[in-house]
Amino acid sequence: MRSAGCGRAPHSAFLFRLLVPLPHSASRTRIPHPALTSRIPHLALAVALVSPITAQPPSRRDVRVCAGGDVTLGTNLDTSWVLAKARAGARPAALPDPWPLLAPLRPLVTGADVLLLNVEGAIGAGRAPRKCARGSTLCYAFRQPPEAAAALRRLGDSAHVVGNVANNHAHDAGDAGFAGTLARLDAAGVLVTGADTLATAVPIGEGDTVAVLGFSPWTFARVHDLAAVRRHVARAAERHARVIVTMHIGAEGATARRTRDVVERFAGENRGNSVAFARAAVRGGASLVIGHGPHVLRGIEWVGPSLVAHSLGNLVTYGPFNHSGYDDHGAILCATLSADGTVRDARLHSTRQRAPGLVEADPTHLGAREVAELTRLDFPRTGARVSPTGEVGPRP
Repeated sequence: MRSAGCGRAPHSAFLFRLLVPLPHSASRTRIPHPALTSRIPHLALAVALVSPITAQPPSRRDVRVCAGGDVTLGTNLDTSWVLAKARAGARPAALPDPWPLLAPLRPLVTGADVLLLNVEGAIGAGRAPRKCARGSTLCYAFRQPPEAAAALRRLGDSAHVVGNVANNHAHDAGDAGFAGTLARLDAAGVLVTGADTLATAVPIGEGDTVAVLGFSPWTFARVHDLAAVRRHVARAAERHARVIVTMHIGAEGATARRTRDVVERFAGENRGNSVAFARAAVRGGASLVIGHGPHVLRGIEWVGPSLVAHSLGNLVTYGPFNHSGYDDHGAILCATLSADGTVRDARLHSTRQRAPGLVEADPTHLGAREVAELTRLDFPRTGARVSPTGEVGPRP
């Protein structure tokens, strides 16, 4: 969602409170605050994150990963949009039950071992500091109701659900609201990525893990510092055979559908270079790079053996969002990561929304067809082959 000057990074003092340094060691690794470490499901994995790895995991199996774009299940910070839509003839609920909003997507992610979603907004209730200046026309504040965390977890069924908070709306309820969001996600059983530069370890079984890292222009792990991006990803790749990177990046809206190798700016902010970022992540060892932030779909390409989806668009964005034109459809990307990190059997599942943010699977495959067109335009040499029904493969 467009928001000028409101995608700020968290205060450095808050970050230092979240990160507690270990005693002196060569790695200088930091242990996150309990609100962050609670995302690690087992103590053994927590130890593995801060200890040198002397052996590879005892066994690895194929892992099915599904990922979607922006998810906002209502907002309790500003419901004035309801009046505007009521005048237009619609009478939506300001804060609906989050689960029915997500339920139509469950068949699209059946069989996933890992489900990655961009949590576009804080989660919680009660008073919060004002984010947007009075009269602002390009700033939005989102805080999803407390039930949103459990709904996100329920969507994954038997999968490990990972919520990315590296975006320009996770801090919309302030620093306390951000900490509350992490706590609610953890209590619901949702793993969190993007709160720091440490990889989130997703346990697959038999000591095997998949690592997930989240980056944005505003958070602690930023998209602008490509050397740091490569270093953070490489650190994760040393510990995990398969690394997934998610990036909240790029300009927004219908004019931001094309992906170019340039720094993009929007609302006066440096929104990063998606192409350069993806290549830095792949050089660091990422097998899969998932993009979101433009609110529209973008092309998909192979960078060596790694697959990069530059934007999966809007998935479920309930409330004051635009649900027309290029903004009303998105896609879920599902792919299999082999034991060595090779990507295969990838497919785009197209989705569509109607106001005020009701999503459904799209049998016309509009999203997949649009991604195929944008891929041909923007990545003539590296672009993936996308069939009219969404199968993703290498160029013939």
